[in-house]
Amino acid sequence: MQKRSIVHALIGMLLVTYSWPLAAQRQGNGGGDYAIPASDEGLPGSGPIRRYDWFRNLWQAKRSRWAQQVEQDQGAVVFLGDSITQGWGDDLGGSFGSLKVANRGISGDTTRGMLIRLDEDVLALHPRAVVMLMGTNDLEEKAEPETIAANLELILAALKKHNAKMPIVLCNVFPSSEKKSRPTDKIKRINELYAAAVHGDPQIIVLDTWLLFANENGDAKQEEFPDLLHPNKAGYAKWAAALRPILATLGYLETEPDDFQLEPGAISLFNGKDLTGWGFHASPGSNGKSRGPARPTVPEDIAFDGKTSSNDGRYVAINGRLVVTTPAEGRRIQQLWTTRDFGQDFVLKLEFRATPNADSGVFIRGKQLQCRDYLLAGPYTELKKYRPQDWNELVITVRGTKAHCTCNGEVLEEAFELPETGPIGLEGDRGQMEYRRIRIEVKPSS
Repeated sequence: MQKRSIVHALIGMLLVTYSWPLAAQRQGNGGGDYAIPASDEGLPGSGPIRRYDWFRNLWQAKRSRWAQQVEQDQGAVVFLGDSITQGWGDDLGGSFGSLKVANRGISGDTTRGMLIRLDEDVLALHPRAVVMLMGTNDLEEKAEPETIAANLELILAALKKHNAKMPIVLCNVFPSSEKKSRPTDKIKRINELYAAAVHGDPQIIVLDTWLLFANENGDAKQEEFPDLLHPNKAGYAKWAAALRPILATLGYLETEPDDFQLEPGAISLFNGKDLTGWGFHASPGSNGKSRGPARPTVPEDIAFDGKTSSNDGRYVAINGRLVVTTPAEGRRIQQLWTTRDFGQDFVLKLEFRATPNADSGVFIRGKQLQCRDYLLAGPYTELKKYRPQDWNELVITVRGTKAHCTCNGEVLEEAFELPETGPIGLEGDRGQMEYRRIRIEVKPSS
């Protein structure tokens, strides 16, 4: 705690430095408006600032053009980054439909460069949200992960000072290769430091875009990153798919109610509008005081009938989806339960969607069936029909004390052992999980 307090104090001092005159930035090195400052003197942050001729020209050209778009880009979801972000195009390839976006990526930029231009390129737009991917170029310039993470903290502090409620989505640094001067161990260390910097901050959502792309050695896959640094069309499609559930939960996408119709004989367990029929069971919890994942304390059973969210905001009903939000602690284990038990035979059907490496579970009469981003988080990593970051259907057929469980028609468990009776539960652990179309057909006992 003492070390963290010192870091925060330093950030506070550096943020004062951040309010350096914009005129100094614009004067640069005789390059006119929006030129790179001629020296590091008086600049916020630490570490490398690139000043190659090609980068000077690109920096000035991009930023001068953006200065003419400040009014039209007001209230956009801003993407801040380097060449990976720039390469997605002005409208991010149309990946998010009509959502207003502003691409503020500059090829070759470092975290310190992004800090320097943050005010005019990002804050001036009064963003609806900010999506950030940064740090890979710092490694090529031999910056240490600690320096990179310190710049990130300054950027986050400035964003939060500008708007304490604005959502910030922090993408883990993508894998690359030692051949590109971006070794796996350094990237993993950056991501560890990023996670530590934002631990417990509900304003910041961390997205595991490292594991999403990494091969078995922790490097980029050539089929998605032909040069082992920049994604191709397939890589950008995966990034968009990973972000889409987060943007939907923030209310920016998928804003129409679900129009799903129940099958004859099925009973809905989730009305799509609120958490009626669901609640928390009393549990001692740990609240993060142990070394393991946080487990919140629930003093007594509580029902959420008529409520659109649980009392801690972790479970939320949004346009037909029951969302288990990304925990600020990184991992937070808790369960939402039906307020009724099921002792008869039944068929439970539901659809789920998981962000990369999300970990959850569906409890059947209190017994957990793992429900996760299966291909990354396991345990059913060999599934052929699983759709990453898209909707997948679970069908759980219970007869007596055994359940036959499938995902998109593929068998997960042939004869899953169950208690004789109990509720249905939905767990949250890491990442974001969503459930929808949760219904049950009760059968006569066999």
